Formats: sequence, C-alpha cells, structure tokens
Amino acid sequence: MRTLVLCLDRDDDIGRKAGIASPVIGRSANIEAATKLAVADPEDSDINTIFGGVQEYDRLSAAGTDVEIVCIAGDRDVGVVSDNKIALQIDDLLDGGEFWNVIFISDGAEDESVLPIIESRIKINSVKRIRVKQSESIESTYYLIKEVLSDPKIRGTIFIPIGLAFIVYAVSVVAEQPGLAVAGILGVVGTYLLYNGFGVGSSIDRYRETATDSLYRGRISFITYIAAIILGLIATVQGANACWDGMTGEIFPGYVLLSMIFVQASVWWYVSAGLFLGSGKIVDLRLEERAIGKAWAFPFFVASAGLLLWAASAYILTTTEYQQGYSIQDLILSIVGAIMIALSGIYVATKRYGERK
Repeated sequence: MRTLVLCLDRDDDIGRKAGIASPVIGRSANIEAATKLAVADPEDSDINTIFGGVQEYDRLSAAGTDVEIVCIAGDRDVGVVSDNKIALQIDDLLDGGEFWNVIFISDGAEDESVLPIIESRIKINSVKRIRVKQSESIESTYYLIKEVLSDPKIRGTIFIPIGLAFIVYAVSVVAEQPGLAVAGILGVVGTYLLYNGFGVGSSIDRYRETATDSLYRGRISFITYIAAIILGLIATVQGANACWDGMTGEIFPGYVLLSMIFVQASVWWYVSAGLFLGSGKIVDLRLEERAIGKAWAFPFFVASAGLLLWAASAYILTTTEYQQGYSIQDLILSIVGAIMIALSGIYVATKRYGERK
C-alpha cells in the first residue's frame, strides 16, 4: 500500500494563474506546475506548498517508502463549491484502493479547514504546514477575519449599526440639519443595541412561529394572537397620544411624568392583550385535553401587574397637576388587590381547576 503526499490549493491558484488542471500527479508534474505558478505569480504561497510536498516526497522515497505526490485544487469560490471539487478528486484518487495513508501539506489555516473532508475518506498520518515567515501570520489573520465576517450573526452585529449611522448622517446632511446627526446616530445605534440586547428579534421570531403553528393547526390562539397585536398597537397609540398632549403643554413635565402618563393611558389595553393571549392558550390546552397547569396563572398575573402599574402611575401623577383624587389609601388597596389576584392565580394553577381527572 502506498503513502500519498497530498498538496492542497483550495482556491485553485494553479488553475487560474498557471492554467494547470488538477489533480497534478507525480514529482515532475508537480515541479513543473509549481514553476509555472512561480512565473505567473512569484508571491503565491501555494508555490511553497508544492515544493514542500516534493521535499517530503523525496525524503520518504529515500527512506524506502512507496509514495506518490498529488496536488489537488479547488475553486476560486472558496467554500461549498471548492470543497465539493476537492472531495470529488479525492474520491477518484482513492477509488482504486491504492493509497493507505496521507501526508497532508498546506500553507495555512484555510487549506487545513478541508481536513475533515480528507479524514472522512482516508487516514491522515501527518499534517505539515509550510511556513513562510513573511506571509504566514498575514494569511492566518486574513483567513480568521474572513471567517469571522462570513458569520451572518457577527456580520450583522458589525455592519448594521455602522450602516444605520451612515444613513442617519446622510439624511441629516440632506435635510440641512447636521446638528441633529450626532443625536440621530446615537439614538438609532442605541435602539439597535437595545433591540438585540433584550432579544426582541428572537421574541418576535418565536411569536411568529407560534402564531403560524396555531394557524395551521386550527387553534383559537391564532385569533387571540391577532387580537393581542391589535390591542397592543392601540395601547401604544393611546400612550403616545397622551404623552404628546403632555409635551405640547406650556411646561414640559419631564420624562418620568411622561412615562407615567403613558402607563395611565395604555396599561389596561396592554392588560387586555395579555388576557387574550392567556385565554387563547388555556382554551387550546383544554380542547387538546392537555394539562393546563401554570397557564392558569398567566391571566391573573397579567391583571395583577397591570393593577400595580396603574396604581403606581396614578399616585405619582396625583402629586402633580396632571391628576387628582388618588390617595395613599387607594394605592395600598390597589397593592393588596394585586397581591390577592396573583394569589388567586397561584391557587387556581395549583388546583388545576377545570381539568379532566
């Protein structure tokens, strides 16, 4: 059985630059290929890979090992296309069962990423990296940056905020308001970072998947999801209108009071949306004869949280000129009521009320 010295050119430099088709088999053919590539591009690191393979071939031959040297090239479209070409060429080489093991020759991390493809087909005895002091670190760094930027998540995290900042700046310049550029850029980038930091995108994706699944399965929760979205939009509009009315007054109330005004105007709409979500889930579980369990507690907790937020905002606004008539006693009663509602939800969930025995 023979040992295969395998030189790899993943991006097909010998084909594109020297016009040589792979696989290149044999010592003399590889030396000729490396020479043509050196003439075409003296700075190409694959030249050293091939000569390194020839050196390894000579060393093994001198030691009495039955060895062959082959250079395989992929494609300039590095990735799936090039790796498929490499895999096909390796399969053709190994079809005859002539080779027992491989000595892999590479010039850096990019070529070595193909190792799993080779290992799945034949045993690799050794990996030899041809180190060119002037270029090894540069190529490894380039490959690392290339791999990082090819990741969609990392690419989006880096490029999207920068792109948004450029767009905001361009719009501000066109609108002849360059003074707003810094504030706009900070606002847009900050919103994007909070959007990703709080996982809003993931929550929206999960919500969409759940709604789609409910639609296909004919669940009532699909309708309650739509109702919840509508109520959420109404809540946001109501809160925004109330804040706008507060901002257009003679005196700016401040951001804390504006947030309380928003809560006062919108909280029960949001609570209604939450109740629709919870009730839809409970009905679906009931119809499917599945355990409702803790789903019972959700509507109670939503109502309890809504009461607490409404009471707190009402009491804070009572201390100003925006609202009157809500005393500390009312606040205490609201807190006690919210606790009682939450405890009722826990009781119902624990007793599994309404479930079939």
